[in-house]
Amino acid sequence: MDKEKLINKLIRQGYLKSREVIEAMREVPREIFVPESQREYAYEDVPLEIGYGQTISAPHMVAIMLEALKLKEDSKVLEIGTGTGYHAALAAKIAKKGKVYTIERIKELAEKARENFRKLSIKNVEVFVGDGSIGLPKYAPYTHIYATCSAPHIPDALIGQLDRGGRLLIPVGRIYGELWLVEKNDKIKKKRLGGCAFVPMVGKEGYNED
Repeated sequence: MDKEKLINKLIRQGYLKSREVIEAMREVPREIFVPESQREYAYEDVPLEIGYGQTISAPHMVAIMLEALKLKEDSKVLEIGTGTGYHAALAAKIAKKGKVYTIERIKELAEKARENFRKLSIKNVEVFVGDGSIGLPKYAPYTHIYATCSAPHIPDALIGQLDRGGRLLIPVGRIYGELWLVEKNDKIKKKRLGGCAFVPMVGKEGYNED
């Protein structure tokens, strides 16, 4: 399947809805973010292995998350789990006047993501190596936070780093779990968005490394 066929399929299935997300998916080449051995599958709607026991999410799940986040062009975003950078690249295209801070615990993947952003001349993403389960307090608060790995619970640290009016999206469970949306206003509002499957979040507020 090629990129346009995949995008049209995701629109038909109701995963892709907004112009901003559709344009970002058109603009960012997914094949750059997968190993050469997997490139023929870049536009199949499946997760793909990227090494170190990690995966790049299936395009429909990326679409679900980006649509639920409701990023704006000046959003200040924190991503937990950079991988090779595909999700952050899409977020950076949508938040083109804002900034994406992304944190990855595996330094080789973080460096690969930096290389991919350089290739695509994406300059509004900054990659950090560290424990994403505790967030990135130095640059808080963030208008949007999302995780591409599944946590045992919604970390208080991430809610604390969310700005008023902000949105947090996180999978909860061990590999198989549920996607949760947290909205922070006078009160914290939490909503289940449905089932999902992600690699486990490892760290102080995540799981212990096996």
